[in-house]
Amino acid sequence: MTQKHLNDLTYKIIGAAIEVHKNLGPGLLEKVYEKCLTKELIDLGFKVDFQKSIPLNYKGIDIEAELRFDLMVNEEIIVEIKSVESFHPLFDAQLLTYMKLFEKPKGILLNFNVVNIFKEGQKTFVNEYFKKLPKE
Repeated sequence: MTQKHLNDLTYKIIGAAIEVHKNLGPGLLEKVYEKCLTKELIDLGFKVDFQKSIPLNYKGIDIEAELRFDLMVNEEIIVEIKSVESFHPLFDAQLLTYMKLFEKPKGILLNFNVVNIFKEGQKTFVNEYFKKLPKE
């Protein structure tokens, strides 16, 4: 895994999200976009896990916190899907925490309730795991 590989994968995930948005437009429930994006990504040949529980260990004790990410693509990038008026800083914190708990280097936050998903409906995040990866 390299930074370039993850950046290329991010580009393809966002492209799939644009395709879903182009066909459905804004205003639907998150679950609808999640299912359609999952189909797009699988059709592109990616492995997609969805609504998987996030393990939480607090001081040596496993806690059933009922935390679930929306999608994980190729076991490398976590994707959180929203259909809201605007991004909220809490969404950023949620995704960054999921990335940390799963030790994943990159995450994408998508908001389908926008006019242009590329310009205003996506944010990407990297963390210390990404920074430690080779560039090429």
